[in-house]
Amino acid sequence: MSLIVKNAKLLRPDFGISEGNVYVEDGRIVEVGNASVEAEEVLDARGKLIMPGLVNLHTHSPMSIMRGVSDDLELMPWLQKIWKIEPKLTEEDMYIGSSLAILEMIKTGTTAFLDMYWYMDGVAKAAKELGIRAFLSWAMVDPDKSQIPHARLAEEFIKRWKDDELVKPSIGPHAVYTCGEETLLKAKDIAERHDTLIHFHLAETREENEGHVKATGERPVPWLEKIGFLCDRLVAAHVIWVTKGEIGILAKHGVKIAHNPTSNMKLATGGVMPWPEMKEAGLTVGLGTDSAVSNNNLDMFEEMKIAAVLQKAHRWNPEIMKAEDALGMGIYEGAKALGLDYGIREGALADFILVDLNHHKMIPHIDLISNLVYSATGDVVTDVVINGKIVMRDRRVPNEEQIIKRALDRAKELISES
Repeated sequence: MSLIVKNAKLLRPDFGISEGNVYVEDGRIVEVGNASVEAEEVLDARGKLIMPGLVNLHTHSPMSIMRGVSDDLELMPWLQKIWKIEPKLTEEDMYIGSSLAILEMIKTGTTAFLDMYWYMDGVAKAAKELGIRAFLSWAMVDPDKSQIPHARLAEEFIKRWKDDELVKPSIGPHAVYTCGEETLLKAKDIAERHDTLIHFHLAETREENEGHVKATGERPVPWLEKIGFLCDRLVAAHVIWVTKGEIGILAKHGVKIAHNPTSNMKLATGGVMPWPEMKEAGLTVGLGTDSAVSNNNLDMFEEMKIAAVLQKAHRWNPEIMKAEDALGMGIYEGAKALGLDYGIREGALADFILVDLNHHKMIPHIDLISNLVYSATGDVVTDVVINGKIVMRDRRVPNEEQIIKRALDRAKELISES
């Protein structure tokens, strides 16, 4: 399939702004600038900015069906309330909830996401239908915490989807407080044999660290290094409660970090991710929303702003994280963590969005990068292209009314059953 985007302003990889056309063929950007060839699809981008799509590096998409059920609680009471509902969820519920989440992500400019949950075939089905790039991690916990054989099911899921163009299966051992050494190393073995990512929660709370010290005599990061779990295929979410030495350990092993500032603040996990020290150590740090139960939206524009202003407030330094830093985390750092070639340039994946420069949140045009991070929210996005295909045109996603109704009906049933 071929596509040409005409008359756009272009966000260059160096964060500069230029003008021109973008020609796409077979899922890749072929020409940028004066392209004037005929194409099967045409997008007129007059008055719009074309930029790479945003990358949500940590979420639990099926949980969108439970939005609002467990608010204003700390992490462990929040989890315990969620855990009462989760056993009732079926693969169909995963499909319904993730369809709602993916609809929200597309409408707010996300083109790729890294997910963790169970029964991921339902999520894969939703991702394929809506056309988003999805990295789906089947969650694992210790056998004594669940009767479900997660390792076997995860590996079977990976085998089913490993050759898909958009759905990239992986494995997601949940955390050190739900997975012991055997489970963690089993997950790593599966990932290595099938060449997938590992998705993991790490150092989210002070209590997590303290509990691990009581159980093992060591903090999580050095313990994970000792057992041989840390590696460059690992994407660790949160990573708030770490020392400078532990940051060095993570950097040595090439671990990628998914920062989730809104969720962390809402759950009052305490502390602030030490981003400046991570940057100095050379860690790849992207952004995630976490779930719609702990955020409670999946708007990555909002996440970029909150990431930046949180660091400024915490460090008493307005220059500590600039707009370009936050935008880079929302696009390029997340893409790097997932192995995606993103950018408005020849040869890159054709995963990009169009932003309405005449939207009131983008006026005036004094500094478009600043506007994107500090002013914009997802409703500035008008069109979304993923893998060279238009998945949203003029803010319309196919079948969105049915997706919303289906989620609303099932959510009412779930709550009434609880």
